[in-house]
Amino acid sequence: QAMEREVIAAFGKGEPDEIMSSAFKLKVTREDIHTLRNLCWLNDEVINFYMGLVMERSKKEEYPSVHAFSSFFFEKLTSGGYKAVGRWTRHMDLFKKDIILVPINLSLHWALAVIDTRKKTIKYFDSLGQKGDKICETLLKYLQDESCEKRNVKLNVSEWTIHSMEPHEIPQQTNGSDCGVFTCKYADFICREKPLSFTQTHMPYFRKRMVWEILHQELL
Repeated sequence: QAMEREVIAAFGKGEPDEIMSSAFKLKVTREDIHTLRNLCWLNDEVINFYMGLVMERSKKEEYPSVHAFSSFFFEKLTSGGYKAVGRWTRHMDLFKKDIILVPINLSLHWALAVIDTRKKTIKYFDSLGQKGDKICETLLKYLQDESCEKRNVKLNVSEWTIHSMEPHEIPQQTNGSDCGVFTCKYADFICREKPLSFTQTHMPYFRKRMVWEILHQELL
């Protein structure tokens, strides 16, 4: 099978810094692709490129509009406050997007916060079932600042709800290495408005598929 062959080649030997794919002002090297091998932790480059693909797909008519922040956004926001990230949206109106994805790097763990501007919800998706209410609150505060700053509109916080998804509500990982893949697939399914119907057993397949998608710069 063609996909299988390409994946094997990408996982094969070669210069670690060889650029395998570039788009969205991002580059993915062979070394980055190798983090998609079974039981490896995904790195920022792979996560951010995949989020770029999700955003790109959302430009098609049948999909909700999506903005995905870089995996470095939340860290910057927490360390430097709103002023550290205020310029990140200078070319766009965040509130015109249906879904805003915030991949969260918790040092050795990936999770995803999802802001839905239509439903006025901020939800936290964690494949280890950890709580992220604090993260959601930080993002709600960010939205308030963004609204005041960019639209001169005070956000009505009482209309918004935050929720950490419970372990029984979303697919959970059963090993210590697939959090990044779960994070990407949460984003993929949510942005297609599909139920999160995958499990841990799908991860080896999803990893290969992600290699193909990154190399071809399109989601299957």
